Amino acid sequence: MGAKLRDADHLPTDAEVLQMEQGGSLQVGIIVRDLDAMVDFYENLLGLRYLGDLQLPGVLMKRFTLGDAGLKLLAPDEPPSVPSAPGGPNGGVAGLRYLTVAVPDVAETVERCVAAGRSVPIPVFEFEPGTTVAIVEDPEGNWVELIEPQ
Repeated sequence: MGAKLRDADHLPTDAEVLQMEQGGSLQVGIIVRDLDAMVDFYENLLGLRYLGDLQLPGVLMKRFTLGDAGLKLLAPDEPPSVPSAPGGPNGGVAGLRYLTVAVPDVAETVERCVAAGRSVPIPVFEFEPGTTVAIVEDPEGNWVELIEPQ
């Protein structure tokens, strides 16, 4: 497991739970094959705040927030037989190809990802003066663009 960025004992505030239940400004759901690995990546390596679980018919959903956006990791009772298409935007398939996540320090986050065995398709670079960017892969091959707010 990666190093914890957030206090594991933190309970979401009523406002955070309400925000997630109301939808926030954006929510994205990812169907996963390895829920534990994906939770470790998004919570412990990238620092998203865990809000809680929601058991739905045939699927367990783990909910996270970052700012006013939400991420839902959905683990079906029967895991998908086909993995995510590799290659991010260059993978030759349509659909959601990468997420962008703001982190306090791109270089430090990339170092944690590398230490946890994650692939870095695009190393740290300066996109424009004062804006640092990199792209890492989550445990299931989804590309995640890291950006450091100015």
